[in-house]
Amino acid sequence: MKQLIYIIVLLLLPSVSFANEEIASVDSITQFATLIRWSGVVLSVIIIMATWLLIKFMNSLVDSIGSQFVQYRMLLQKLQSFLQFFIYMTAGIVVFMLSFRINDHILALIGGTLAVSVGFAMKDLAASFIAGLTVMIDRPFQVGDRVTFEGNYGDILTIGLRSVRMRTLNDDIITIPNNKFLNEVTVSGNYGALDMQVVIPFYIGMNEDIVLARNLIQEAASSSRYIHLPKPVTVLVKQTITDNYLAIQLTCKAYVVDTAYEKLFETDITLRVMEEFKKHGINPPQIAVRSS
Repeated sequence: MKQLIYIIVLLLLPSVSFANEEIASVDSITQFATLIRWSGVVLSVIIIMATWLLIKFMNSLVDSIGSQFVQYRMLLQKLQSFLQFFIYMTAGIVVFMLSFRINDHILALIGGTLAVSVGFAMKDLAASFIAGLTVMIDRPFQVGDRVTFEGNYGDILTIGLRSVRMRTLNDDIITIPNNKFLNEVTVSGNYGALDMQVVIPFYIGMNEDIVLARNLIQEAASSSRYIHLPKPVTVLVKQTITDNYLAIQLTCKAYVVDTAYEKLFETDITLRVMEEFKKHGINPPQIAVRSS
């Protein structure tokens, strides 16, 4: 008889535990429902719709005024971003206050959500902060250096605790988080100096006068108005073989007096060399035609 009772109890335990879980879930839903202020939910929906209409009206107003007064467009866009953030935050707080009854459960929920959100947000910020200290101590580059990083080429404007700002040669401002510099290679062209080496390749045919071409490149670089004469001008010669042509490559290595004149220096030398090559009959390489 005792064994039979024991078996019956074992069979009934899963159903009892399932019933307890259902009761617990129903209690949780009931508890959550008591926290909602239903009259405020309807008003919150109206506030959300009014906020959407207000944002839409503000955006159309800014676009209209910005198209008529172009000189104030940037200022209006900055004010628009600030007002949008302020409206969203205000509407969110008002909707929350109207829709829920504030008690210990709500405060605990808010505190936990904020802690998790801040933790995720601070993770990248802390990594960038530590990387910024590393960049300032290790100094892989300095403010004013012309660097290459991840395909971007330009001058370092500022080195902050969170990010580095670079101005490219197209006058674009790039903001790079500091933690990027811990895992990527950064190339500095001048590393604190005002002058910088500029490398300019030239190609001529295999049968051309190589010595004359080399002298012409050397003279064109040395007489440029942007040359930094205290440092040498070097012209390297090598034979280049590709699938389409055979050529002699002459690489001019000269120092520009200021990194700001890098492209002007390169253009000046190229124009001078091309003009001298034309005068002396030095031709570019001929593309080899394969006979089938």
